[in-house]
Amino acid sequence: MVAATIGEFPTHEVGVTMTTAAVFDNHDGPWTEEEYLALGETPQRVELFDGSLHVTPAPTPRHQRISRKLGNLLEAAAEPAGLELLEAVNVRLRPGRVPIPDLVVTEPVDLDELMIDAAAVRLVCEIISPSNAATDKVLKMHYYAAAGIEWYLLVDQETRMMHLYQRQGAHYVERSVTKPGEVLELTEPVRATIRPEDLVP
Repeated sequence: MVAATIGEFPTHEVGVTMTTAAVFDNHDGPWTEEEYLALGETPQRVELFDGSLHVTPAPTPRHQRISRKLGNLLEAAAEPAGLELLEAVNVRLRPGRVPIPDLVVTEPVDLDELMIDAAAVRLVCEIISPSNAATDKVLKMHYYAAAGIEWYLLVDQETRMMHLYQRQGAHYVERSVTKPGEVLELTEPVRATIRPEDLVP
């Protein structure tokens, strides 16, 4: 892994293949949405933040295990409510700002579109890794709230705790902290019972 930044976005731990790096190196100036989408599928997770690209390595097996188990729980709760559970999709918060959350619960959307509009997202979930903690706890939290997404769920791999936030104006307010041995009882936007020990080995 190498530390790298594309554009003006703060430095984070990333993994960049030579092919992907060559594409970045040959680009001048801020990235547009059109240029970002033209990258197509990449080995890394590439997000667009106000003209700059944020590149992260493939998730660890632990991260993916948490994502799958939490996704299964949320999907089972979303379907009866007429909602969708989607994993690692482009969410357009505003022009030029396109993160890829770990999980989202959305209203019914066109599954063939390249991006999901933030207005359709009811809950966004990020699984915190040591390399992206600041991004998920500060930057993305601010961006998701500013885009009007009502609920934000953070799962911390190291502490095995879950933090649930609800939007209040342009910011999030923490509604609950669930530790191992405790239970998170979601009532909005879906009804689900989630235990940290069921997610984090």
